Amino acid sequence: MLPKHKLIARQQLDKALSGYAIAKQTSVPVKGWVRAIREALGMSGKQLANRLNVSQPRIPKLEQDEVSGSVSLKTMRQAAEAMDCVFVYAIVPRTTLEETVRAQARTVAAARMQSVSHTMMLEAQSLSADEQRASFDAAVDELVLEMPKELWKPEP
Repeated sequence: MLPKHKLIARQQLDKALSGYAIAKQTSVPVKGWVRAIREALGMSGKQLANRLNVSQPRIPKLEQDEVSGSVSLKTMRQAAEAMDCVFVYAIVPRTTLEETVRAQARTVAAARMQSVSHTMMLEAQSLSADEQRASFDAAVDELVLEMPKELWKPEP
């Protein structure tokens, strides 16, 4: 994908995901969503089992699997439907995708500049603080714009 298209994709995803910001502040009920919703609806485990066409002992297992994180997305979707709910699955960035890319670009630019600064210092060609800041900012902007594959390489 071209860098220009990556920027557009990030912007579109950031916009779409902004509606999920509240989800970052919502904690999962201690006993899980399935049980919390089922109980709030006044639905017994047996009733949910009937709606899912499974045996009653499957419901406590499903609820335990959700809490432990081993339930499948398909099962969560089916349980939600059986309770007249919609299962929502999303990966929500802590900040924005753009800020995540920019933070990584700052990390990469800082590592690159450290190497270059050391060489320049040995050659008595070091930059002033303002020149270093301007060079750093330009390097970050270039990395964000070009999105090279090296942007996400692990640090050595």
